[in-house]
Amino acid sequence: MADEISVLVVDDSALMRNLIGRMVEDTPGLTVADKAMNGVFALQKIPRVEPDIICLDIEMPEMNGIEFLKERKKRGIDIPVVILSSVAAKGAEITIEALSLGASDFVQKPSGSISEDIHVVKDTLVGMLLGYGGAYRKSKGKKVLSPSEYKEKAPPTKSVDLIAHFNLAPTVVTPAPPPTPLRKPGKTEIIAIGISTGGPDALRVVFSKLDADLRVPIVVVQHMPPGFTNEFAKSLDRICPLDVKEAEDGDAIQPGRILIAQGNRHLEVEKKGMNAVARLSDAPLVSGHRPSADVLFASVAMNYTNNALGVIMTGMGRDGAQHLGTIYKEGGMTLGQDEKSAVVYGMPRVAYELGHVMEQVSLEDMARRICDVAKTPR
Repeated sequence: MADEISVLVVDDSALMRNLIGRMVEDTPGLTVADKAMNGVFALQKIPRVEPDIICLDIEMPEMNGIEFLKERKKRGIDIPVVILSSVAAKGAEITIEALSLGASDFVQKPSGSISEDIHVVKDTLVGMLLGYGGAYRKSKGKKVLSPSEYKEKAPPTKSVDLIAHFNLAPTVVTPAPPPTPLRKPGKTEIIAIGISTGGPDALRVVFSKLDADLRVPIVVVQHMPPGFTNEFAKSLDRICPLDVKEAEDGDAIQPGRILIAQGNRHLEVEKKGMNAVARLSDAPLVSGHRPSADVLFASVAMNYTNNALGVIMTGMGRDGAQHLGTIYKEGGMTLGQDEKSAVVYGMPRVAYELGHVMEQVSLEDMARRICDVAKTPR
């Protein structure tokens, strides 16, 4: 169908190509444009099949994923790429390098290069393909499957799940009445960001544009598997005028520093007199995640009350939406990424519907707005 998002599947394993292809074809709104066994064949096929998105393996013969991304950049190809990465520790460094070379996001293969259980990450993978591929089609003036067409094609339960999670339906909502703040907003002393699918790209945009003289600490929950957040923080540190590092238990919350939550560990803040530190925990999942933006936002609200700025950005599901409202209620400020610029308008949509977002901001304007709010005396 003309309005479906076409996917080029690139993997050297015939089994993986077939399994991924089957997941794509089983998802209403997606179709397989073609398949390729390495980067060389992918480059040959792109002009002919004109895919909307590329699902790319890293380890392949003749031309691997990293080499493909370098050549893609050299040729000026702007088709988005989602990486399928193995679980190896070395894979983390290579995967983050792929992101720095222009890949939009990545999905961790559950059990190595050939993962016959790839179906366990199906929702995450197809969410990214729908999100990034749909955004690319729209940027080129092409149509995507309408909600009514999607509902006709999707099984009833899946229809509801995917429309809710992947933002296939337009958002025309009247937000609930906002909470009544307990106090007026005060001087911003901490900035907390919750973000998920679409986050690696979005954080690169925001962090590269932050003011070098921003003297407010930032704490971030980006949903990411364990083993990847350290390399991810290092990659952000290279493009951000502030210091970026993976959070460790006991790290000082201090001006000019950004702490990224570790994969599979909750991040909270704890005030000790005039100072504050990061606390990591292995407590149960919250809102389906560890780390959870809701856990971070709740601790920020409790410790900083009206001196906090909460920001919720692109992501699947509803993590962070509830306790962004706690920051609002305590007198803090809240921002949410707008629908047009979010790859997946899930988390910010739910927060907006609950009345927990004071102001919706585009991705391009987010860094400027964060800095202006943080620097404005109140």
